[in-house]
Amino acid sequence: MSLDACAEIVERGDPDRFLAAIAAPLSARACLLPLYAFNVDVARLPWVSPEPMICEMRLQWWRDTLEQIGRGEIPSTHEIAIPLAETIRRHGISIDVLDAMVLARRWDIYHDPFEDTPALHSYIDATAAGLTWVSAQALGATAEAEGAVRDAGWAAGLASYLRAIPDLEARGRRPLVDGRADAISDLARLGLTRLRSARRAGVPSAAIPALRAGWRTETTLKRAVQTPQRVAAGTLAESEFSRRAGLMRRAFLGTW
Repeated sequence: MSLDACAEIVERGDPDRFLAAIAAPLSARACLLPLYAFNVDVARLPWVSPEPMICEMRLQWWRDTLEQIGRGEIPSTHEIAIPLAETIRRHGISIDVLDAMVLARRWDIYHDPFEDTPALHSYIDATAAGLTWVSAQALGATAEAEGAVRDAGWAAGLASYLRAIPDLEARGRRPLVDGRADAISDLARLGLTRLRSARRAGVPSAAIPALRAGWRTETTLKRAVQTPQRVAAGTLAESEFSRRAGLMRRAFLGTW
């Protein structure tokens, strides 16, 4: 499957990451798009059927495929598996992190709430922070940068999750352990703390395009801290002009 086809999947399923990837240098784009396409596919699988067993089987297929790739075998002709395998092998991407991303998505299949706040935190870490870390790995980040990269990815993942709350509730999910205004403010404040920690620690310049996918993070989290009622109302998002301008400014300045 071509890189253009991966780009089409990401454009349809994850517009923010698509824009961030397109704003990246061509060499970085080639690393990021297969990983982002994988994430889009894994994230949609829990919703493909009202039958949980079917969704479980679809997710298990990816776990089996990742195991196959890890053994050095050629994967099936799945539209994402081959370019993903090439990216994994070329850049030494951690199979365990990708597998954890798939496994975490089992929560999306069912209607049960998270057991507790740490469980919600772990979900965001396995999904958004995990994706950010393997994306940074593909761009050359070493193990020393993992903590900062995961902090940035976790904060970005929380921001995206808060923006998605109304849709998740409409689908019958119970996305927040504690939906009180004070609890939402505290959760968003934690995201800002982790974002600032990542900025203080710094990340390798080559890995910046991987973190730029979370360019909306600070705006979203500050709004959730100041007015947590925006979460349920679905009004955390900025205008389309502000959204795109924020990315363009960071791309021009080489920041995230």
